[in-house]
Amino acid sequence: MTSIHAFWLAGRQTTGETTLDVTSPWDGRLVGKAAVPTDAQVEEAVAAAHAVRDEFAATPAHVRAAALAHVSRRLVERTEEIAQLISAENGKPIKWARGEVGRAVSVFRFASEEARRFNGGESQRLDTDAGGQGRLALTRRFPKGVVLGIAPFNFPLNLCAHKIAPAIAVGTPIILKPAPATPLSGLLIGELLAETELPAGSWSVLPVANDKMPALVQDERLPVVSFTGSEQVGYAIMDSVPRKHCTLELGGNGAAVVLGDFSSEADLDWVAARVATFSNYQGGQSCISVQRVIADASVYDRLLPKIVTAVEGQVTGDPSDPKTDVGPLVSEDAAKRVESWVDEAVGAGAQLLTGGKRDGATYAPTVLTDVPAGTTLACEEVFGPVMTVTKVDGEQAAFDAVNDSKYGLQAGVFTHDLQAAFRAHRALEVGGVVIGDAPSYRADQMPYGGVKQSGVGREGVRFAMDDYTYERVMVLTGIDL
Repeated sequence: MTSIHAFWLAGRQTTGETTLDVTSPWDGRLVGKAAVPTDAQVEEAVAAAHAVRDEFAATPAHVRAAALAHVSRRLVERTEEIAQLISAENGKPIKWARGEVGRAVSVFRFASEEARRFNGGESQRLDTDAGGQGRLALTRRFPKGVVLGIAPFNFPLNLCAHKIAPAIAVGTPIILKPAPATPLSGLLIGELLAETELPAGSWSVLPVANDKMPALVQDERLPVVSFTGSEQVGYAIMDSVPRKHCTLELGGNGAAVVLGDFSSEADLDWVAARVATFSNYQGGQSCISVQRVIADASVYDRLLPKIVTAVEGQVTGDPSDPKTDVGPLVSEDAAKRVESWVDEAVGAGAQLLTGGKRDGATYAPTVLTDVPAGTTLACEEVFGPVMTVTKVDGEQAAFDAVNDSKYGLQAGVFTHDLQAAFRAHRALEVGGVVIGDAPSYRADQMPYGGVKQSGVGREGVRFAMDDYTYERVMVLTGIDL
């Protein structure tokens, strides 16, 4: 009999009246059942978080740091078990699932380190004008209030970590809502947090149904909303609570620019290998996966066949097999959507060079050229293993092509020219520019987020900690400086 994964209400394990079936996108098998909280239990969690906020904010840094370090260590100890869980519920190939566990280990470790040094206070002398003589300002940061963290399915462990670890680090309670398709990894974080001595009520992990979320989003006791997911849902949340603080990590259609100086055979082999890997590495279900390759005309004809060959070399299959590069999408409906977008582009005149086939929830790694500008594939985030390749004349045309998008998350620029790298950093309307590699690189301690329709705010442990807090100034009078 399949066990029921209990949820975590104000730090204690419990069950509700109903359960949610979690099935494998690969073969449809039942991975587990997640208990679903009742409305009364959700209210209890919110009330507990609201009640404990002052106590938690006053918790000594070493207590919070120790709890975070404990979770990091336990993730290391249970790496293989957790990776198998991620792969089963998400369909992610096991080698990428292991990498995700490693990243979550780092997130909790970074948060533990930051908790010990965050908010030491910054002093500012005020006697720079006569009226400030004898006065000193001390600025510290304090939590804005309870965080509602809403995590997506594509990184079911690490993106839950990015919500909860910074909150604990600053001492603000958090209600974490994992994605309904992949709740088990988030619930496991709760299991590890329950082994710590954090105050009751300071955290809850609730697999709440999506249709129950509007009431939670609008609850005044949850003044901070941190959401990672689709553009449509993210901006609907922000529009519904215009006076709340919202951090939105939304979509992208990552561009990889190949400039003319990146032209040796070794250079182009590197480009082909990197874009093939990172167009497909999570089934394309990453906001910074490679969706667009924009190549200078001087290298395009030599690069294109290399890309096709590299993409065709990606191994598609059972995500539990260590040799598998590309597993299924999160559901058959997701794969059907990708299929419809590719079919629309081909029908409008795009050239399909490889892929373009669906088998259940699996969509074959796909490369297209000559995609018409008005097609859905050209305008939206595909969130699947699909790459388009475009020829441009010169650096400025390449940068213009990157910016010709409503999204602006990250871009990669393959160049050896240091000046071109700085010009790209200045010109590209994105939150991050990766030089010499695909746009898919993310270090979990760096500021991560986008511009335009890719969202507002930044993740990355220290930057999320800033986002969850505000500055409060204390002026000391009668100070002899």
